[in-house]
Amino acid sequence: MATRKRASAKSGKPPVKTEPQDKAQAQANGLSRVFGDIANKTSQAAGRATTFMLAAGVIVVWAVTGPLFQYSDTWQLVINTGTTIITFLMVFLIQNSQNRDSAAIQVKLDELIRVSTAQNSFVGIEHLTDEELDEIRTTCERRAAAEKDGEKFVKQTGEKARKAANRAVAAE
Repeated sequence: MATRKRASAKSGKPPVKTEPQDKAQAQANGLSRVFGDIANKTSQAAGRATTFMLAAGVIVVWAVTGPLFQYSDTWQLVINTGTTIITFLMVFLIQNSQNRDSAAIQVKLDELIRVSTAQNSFVGIEHLTDEELDEIRTTCERRAAAEKDGEKFVKQTGEKARKAANRAVAAE
């Protein structure tokens, strides 16, 4: 444990021991930030038309060179290896981008729920199990159906009241 060098000479108290910042956590946060930045830039670049055209160009060049290399196993291995490596890496980058987007959307939804008349109990439900979410979904669907039936009943009652009022006016 690290100690503070500033022991009060007047108080005569020993130096206060403090915990050093967890180096592993700091490194993990730094690595996470670097990976997030790389994932962001890569996913933005991968979604551009020029990137698609570049990839299509590589495929065309590969296909045109087929006769030159007599469609050899090595010629096929080049494209297979390249596409496998790119696909493997893109899975992680896309998942990272999707996780960040989902987390940001969830925070925004939670804030909208918090400041609205919606039930605040729904904030954080993304952490529940699948079974718990299914139960909540079923309850919400039942509530929505009941509200729809209630609205239909109110509409029917309103129509009956209007007809009765029209008959009363016509009878006068």
